[in-house]
Amino acid sequence: MAAFVPMRFVLRITCRIPVCPTGGARQASHLTSRVSVASLQTIPAFPPIPVTAWQQTRQGSFFNKLTAEELWKGVLAESGAGARKGRGKRTKRKFKRDLNRGQNVGEGRGGFLWPGLNAPVLKDGTLQSMSRRGEAEQQEVQAELVRQRDEWERRRKMKVKRERGWTGNSWGGISLGPPDPGPNGETYEAFDSRVIEVKSVFNMTAKEGRKRSISCLVAVGNGNGAAGFALGKAADRTTALRKAKNRAIHYLYYIERFNGHTIYHDIESKFKRTTLRMKKQNKGYGLHCHRAVITLCKLIGIKDMYCKVEGSVNLLNITRALFTGLVSQETHQTLANKKQLHVVEFQSERGLLPIVVASPKDGARSDPEVEDEIPNTRLHWDDVRAAQGTKRSIWAGVKRTIW
Repeated sequence: MAAFVPMRFVLRITCRIPVCPTGGARQASHLTSRVSVASLQTIPAFPPIPVTAWQQTRQGSFFNKLTAEELWKGVLAESGAGARKGRGKRTKRKFKRDLNRGQNVGEGRGGFLWPGLNAPVLKDGTLQSMSRRGEAEQQEVQAELVRQRDEWERRRKMKVKRERGWTGNSWGGISLGPPDPGPNGETYEAFDSRVIEVKSVFNMTAKEGRKRSISCLVAVGNGNGAAGFALGKAADRTTALRKAKNRAIHYLYYIERFNGHTIYHDIESKFKRTTLRMKKQNKGYGLHCHRAVITLCKLIGIKDMYCKVEGSVNLLNITRALFTGLVSQETHQTLANKKQLHVVEFQSERGLLPIVVASPKDGARSDPEVEDEIPNTRLHWDDVRAAQGTKRSIWAGVKRTIW
């Protein structure tokens, strides 16, 4: 341990002068004082340092040597040996924050008004100069800033109760509201977006190992025939849902509907290992379908339909098969123009009296259409047995134990 020792220095000057016997002591003392003063005056003084020699220096640190992106990479741990080896994969992910939020350039506790920063440069045609707020006004500004920050903190901590989807713990069927406005100011207030599927996907990389992402399938529609769907993928769920919602509005289909409530005819659509069998129904029947098909039909505007899903129940395959089948359906007017015949419909409540639903544009032809001896109609055995009344329940032959 170092100790501070005070030290004192004394300047001692010795001169050898011959002393006279009479009055020599007095002369020697005067001479000694003159020599001592002269010797002190001959010590050179330090020259004054010119003002121009002082230079302002800025202490260097990693805060002013690195860019903002490099600093954020260090905070978010996006690089480093640990990340390259796949360390901390299941830890809570950190996100980049906007540190300039709520900060106004030129504002401070002093309340100074700087033209061009926190005050206008011109006011009533007069060039403004630097000024200062009054004490009462500055206190109001500071109180408003504190209130605004408290409001942001309250909103961040507030848990929003989302609408119930297909189940209580599922994202499927939940509404996300209309898509965000476009770059040119276009809005989509008439559209609604619904979540079809949210799942975690992984990509195996050499450096990071299993890299996790969130994949979301979202469908949008206006309930009047225009609908579409898209996939969104991101590191977090909120970003993935937003990307899928805003991307789906750019891939819209227009679906024709019969009388605004059902499809024109029975459709069988297949995509990969998924097969959908859709049947036209009368008004008031409702939607007797898979829950994903019900959500999509509501976005399209179909109110009455029966749909049977066979094979794989992958939600993306079901969505693609549904849109493929609905887009490929043939309207009554298209069929009438193609066959050059009147298209009629029979209803059970009207008996054998047909209803003309479409007529050819150029008039009907005189010769009838040639009918094949064997109709080219694909039948399903379950439908045949149900029509013949021979279809039995799978539980009909099960022995029941009576206690």
